[in-house]
Amino acid sequence: MKPLVRTAALSGYVELCRSLGVDPQPLMKRVGLDTAALAVQDRWISGAAAVQVLELSAADSGHEDFGVRMAEFRRFSNLGPVSLVVREEPDVRSALRLLIRHQHMYNEILHARLSEGDGLATLQVDLRLGEAMESRQATDLAVAAFHRILRGFLHTRWQPLSVWFRHPAPADPATHRRVLGPMVEFGREFDGIVFYADDLDAPNAMADPLLREYARQYFEAIAVPKDTTVADRVRELIEVLLPSGRCSIEQVARSLGVDRRTVHRHLGASGETFSSLLNATRVHLAEQFVANPRRSLTEISDLLGFSSLSAFSRWFREQFGSSPRAWRSGRSLQQPSGQD
Repeated sequence: MKPLVRTAALSGYVELCRSLGVDPQPLMKRVGLDTAALAVQDRWISGAAAVQVLELSAADSGHEDFGVRMAEFRRFSNLGPVSLVVREEPDVRSALRLLIRHQHMYNEILHARLSEGDGLATLQVDLRLGEAMESRQATDLAVAAFHRILRGFLHTRWQPLSVWFRHPAPADPATHRRVLGPMVEFGREFDGIVFYADDLDAPNAMADPLLREYARQYFEAIAVPKDTTVADRVRELIEVLLPSGRCSIEQVARSLGVDRRTVHRHLGASGETFSSLLNATRVHLAEQFVANPRRSLTEISDLLGFSSLSAFSRWFREQFGSSPRAWRSGRSLQQPSGQD
């Protein structure tokens, strides 16, 4: 299966597009994504699609520095659950190593590594997409995001010795130098950041020693193994794609970077089918949505990917034994007195 990224990888994408006068929705549709999916940052989407939409956006906006600009929208929380334990590590070295060791929890295409020698530390960043494609903007975003993280660990005015990029210099490198400092070099041997190794010994400026043990216990309970199943990935994609009205086996296969037969084969090996996962996901979401009186049935029908309210109502009756309106009324009557 092709690697995935959390939707948080595109945090700030919509805001940046709009600030540059670009409509993000058509660009995302071209790569099989939808802006609605970005509302929940813990969903997983195709890594290749995320990379492609950044390239399209840079071209459409006329800004070669699109990826670096997007890094300015980054917050430490965009890393997801791993951020809770990383920010409590006592020094920069342990925090950075933990972040790298668990990078699969927030981005499967990212392969960063830290090395030390001759008094220098090098944080090298690679993107592994499983196929050849232009990834300049995603690379710029990844390097600039790590630069931002290091500043969070150290100091807002911290500067590395140099920031390297393999790609040629943009026509105007002003944004790169403003965000990353004056020592930005292009056409180098790798993408990454070079700084003094002594910086790794510095206390983590974000850490609270009293919270460290609590953070580690929490993280150990939720840490995701690298061998996430295909069924898990398909479930996540179904939930993301349902509101777009384009939740099909073909679209899921495209997001995973394979053909539909490969998806069927992997699901069959685990005793699942695409239809069974689609229906189970709809049942799970329908219970949540219909129980909420603030959501109209028409809105719920759209969120679950039905072509019409009548189609949703027929399906709901088959699954729950009553119409959605009657089911909602019954749930309301079961609420204890005094509850909303």
